[in-house]
Amino acid sequence: MSDLSTLLELGGPLVALGGGAAWARSQRPDIYWSTVGLPMSAGRLLTSYGSVMEACGLTVAPSRLRALAVRVTTRREVRPVPPRRGLIRPTPTGMRLRLRLAPGQEPADVAASAERLRHAWGVHGVYVTPVKPGVVELRLVGFDVLGKVRMPKAPGADLLRVPVALREDATAFVRDYLAIPHQLTLGATLSGKSMYLRNLIRGLAHQPVALVGIDCKRGVELAPFAPRLSALATNPDEAAELLPTLVKEMEDRYDLIKARQGITPDTPDEEITSDIWGLPEHQRPVPIVMFVDEVAELFLTATRKDEERRDEMVTQLIRLAQLGRAAGIYLEVCGQRFGAELGKGATMLRAQLSGRVCHRVNDEASAKMALGDIAPEAVDAACTIAPERPGLAVAGDTSGGWSRIRTPYLSLTDAAATCRDSAHLVPDVPALDRFRPAARPAPAAPDSPLIKPRPVTD
Repeated sequence: MSDLSTLLELGGPLVALGGGAAWARSQRPDIYWSTVGLPMSAGRLLTSYGSVMEACGLTVAPSRLRALAVRVTTRREVRPVPPRRGLIRPTPTGMRLRLRLAPGQEPADVAASAERLRHAWGVHGVYVTPVKPGVVELRLVGFDVLGKVRMPKAPGADLLRVPVALREDATAFVRDYLAIPHQLTLGATLSGKSMYLRNLIRGLAHQPVALVGIDCKRGVELAPFAPRLSALATNPDEAAELLPTLVKEMEDRYDLIKARQGITPDTPDEEITSDIWGLPEHQRPVPIVMFVDEVAELFLTATRKDEERRDEMVTQLIRLAQLGRAAGIYLEVCGQRFGAELGKGATMLRAQLSGRVCHRVNDEASAKMALGDIAPEAVDAACTIAPERPGLAVAGDTSGGWSRIRTPYLSLTDAAATCRDSAHLVPDVPALDRFRPAARPAPAAPDSPLIKPRPVTD
C-alpha cells in the first residue's frame, strides 16, 4: 500500500508536467524547444551521427594510414569515415554545427540529404550554408518559426537596410536597397501584401530617406502614413504629374554627379564617382524610396487620352527603374498581377525589378509572373501557400536563390503612429514640396459617456 500511495503522490506532478509540456509545444514552441526539444535532438545527433551519415551516403573510405592504424590497434573492421563534425552551438530556435567535408564531397551532397537529416534528428528543418571551401554549416531549426513570427534581435539598422520578415531558417529577411535597388511584390487580396508594406515603411520611417507614394486606390493604403511621406499621389492624374518630377530630379542628380566628375590629373581616386554615394556627404542628395501600390491601376485605360497618359507614365517608370539606382531613387512596386496583359511596357518594367516577393496568389500564372523568370522551382512553393497563413510569401532574386518568409503582424494604427512620431525626419526635397500630403491630426480619444452601463451581477 505504501508503494501505491507513493505512486499516487507522484502521479499528480507528472501529469501536470506532461500537460505543461504539451501546452508549451503548441502555444510556446520556443520554450518547449529550449527545455525539451533541444536536449532530445542533441542526444539523437550525438549518438547516431556516424550511422546517419553512412545511411545518407555522406561517408568516404578512410585513408590508408587510418585504416592501417585501426587494424593494428583494434583489429576491428575498417568503416567509412563521416565528415568531421564541429561543436554543437544551441540557438533560441535550433542548433548550428559545422562539417568539414571529406575529399571529393561538395555542399550540394549535404544539401541533398537535408530531408533525411531532418527526420533522423527530429527537427523541423535542416539548412545547409557553405562557409568556405571544404566547410559547410548546418542550421537545424527545431520548430516551425513561421507559425508565430518573432523577429530575432538585430543590431541597429543600417541605411536602406530593413529587416522586414523572418525566413524559414529563423534568420531575418532584410530588404537591402543598396544590394537590390528595385523589387516587385505580388499577392492576392488578404494575402499579407499590405502587412509587408507596413513593416517596410515603419523600418524606413526612422532613417534619413524620402518616402514617396503612388496609391491610386484613393490613398486608402498609404494615406495613413502621410505625415512621413514627402509626396503622395492618390489617383492616376496626380501620378502623371509626380512621375515626371521624379525623372527631372533624377536628371538633376546626374548633372550633379557629372559636375563632380570634372576629373583633373591630381584628383584622388576616391573622389571619382558614378553615383551619389561617391559624393561628399554635404553634397549628397537624400535617397528616395517610391512605393507604388496596385500598379495595375496605372496601366488601365478607358479612353484614347488615358492611353497616352498611360504610355507616358509607364515610360517614366521604366526610366526610373533603369537609371534611378545611381541617383539614389529606388522602387517598391506592389500589385495582384503583373503580366503582359496589362499593356505595353509591363514586361520591360518587370524585368528591371530584380527583387521578387510573391504572397498567396489566385492562379499559377501570377506566381510565374513573379518567380518564373528567376527561380522556376519557387513557383510551386508559392502556389502552396495556404489562405489561413497571411503574410507567408516566397522571396527570390535574380541570383536564383529563394526562401519562404513571413511578415510579423503590425497593426495599421501602430504603423501610422510611427510615421506621426517620425514626421520631423521628413527630408527637404524642394522638387517634391508641392506633392507633400497635408498631415492629419491624430484622432482624439472618444469622450466618456454620461450614462454608465448597468453593472452585471451573477
